[in-house]
Amino acid sequence: MATDADLREKLRKIEALHAGAGTEGERLAAAAALERIRARLRQQQQHQHQHQQQQARFPAAETKVSLPDQWSRQLFVALCRRYGLRPFRYPRQRRTTVMVRAPRGFFDRILWPEFQELNVELRRYLHAVTLRVIRAEIHADTAEAPEVAEPA
Repeated sequence: MATDADLREKLRKIEALHAGAGTEGERLAAAAALERIRARLRQQQQHQHQHQQQQARFPAAETKVSLPDQWSRQLFVALCRRYGLRPFRYPRQRRTTVMVRAPRGFFDRILWPEFQELNVELRRYLHAVTLRVIRAEIHADTAEAPEVAEPA
């Protein structure tokens, strides 16, 4: 059964992977991985700033993300903030919408893939905890309801 410590360790490993860990045996501290990712973002933003009038390779692009559940939204917003980005919504946009301005390369190669992997682990963990609580406190059988023939 997954524990909080297991989830945290998986999240650290995903961060290390996206930070460009050199070897499989290398054990990176989460802070060091985070700093490397932030450095990549700063480098792309500096590159953008230096070549803004020459069509920079990594221009900041506004990206719209729709995340229908609160856990995914909270994770995505927190991840953006962690990298110094400012997620936002325009007036009249749904609560499921999150906007962010970031260099396209950073979003496509780092932020979004990392979010997806973290989100899979978080959902897996939340699912396990939910089933454990339901089985312990409500009823042990959490199987789906069976399909039956319609009444005549």
